[in-house]
Amino acid sequence: MIVAFSVAPSGDAPAGSLDPDARGDSVHDAVAAAVAVVRASGLPNRTSSMFTEVEGEWDEVMDVVKRATEAVGAFGSRVSLVLKADIRPGRTGELTGKVERLERALDARD
Repeated sequence: MIVAFSVAPSGDAPAGSLDPDARGDSVHDAVAAAVAVVRASGLPNRTSSMFTEVEGEWDEVMDVVKRATEAVGAFGSRVSLVLKADIRPGRTGELTGKVERLERALDARD
């Protein structure tokens, strides 16, 4: 499966958090904490300006999403998680495969 997710903190940082003085519009430190969890997982992944995608088996991907969400929880009193999943049993390499097929389809149009 591939999961695309976006996670962000909101509210005041809880007491004892990594950055109790964190305020303002930017969430890059919190997002960096989440992406670090994803990258440390060893699962195929890609991060864009809006989402992080991770590919693997159901349990391992959901564990990574959970741990990334928990990492962001240190930066606010609540966490917002947006998640989209493409579940295709028996398929691997789709993180890049889907994009490669799209590029071939676009090239064929030219």
